[in-house]
Amino acid sequence: MSTQATFDELALVDADRLTAAERDVWNSVQCGPYGPREYARLTDRSPGTVGNLLRRARAKLGASW
Repeated sequence: MSTQATFDELALVDADRLTAAERDVWNSVQCGPYGPREYARLTDRSPGTVGNLLRRARAKLGASW
C-alpha cells in the first residue's frame, strides 16, 4: 500500500483494527488535510493525545508512514 493510500482503501481491509478515535485521527491527519496540532485544536484534544492516537493507528495498521 502506497503512502498515498486513502482511508477508504484502508477501511475495506483494516478499519476494524482501529478504535473510533484512531480512525478519526487517521482519516483527518494521515489521509486528510490537517496536521496533528490543527486537528487537536479543532477537536479540543491535546496535541499529545492526537499524536498518541496516530501512533497507535500506525502501529495497528503495520504502516511505515
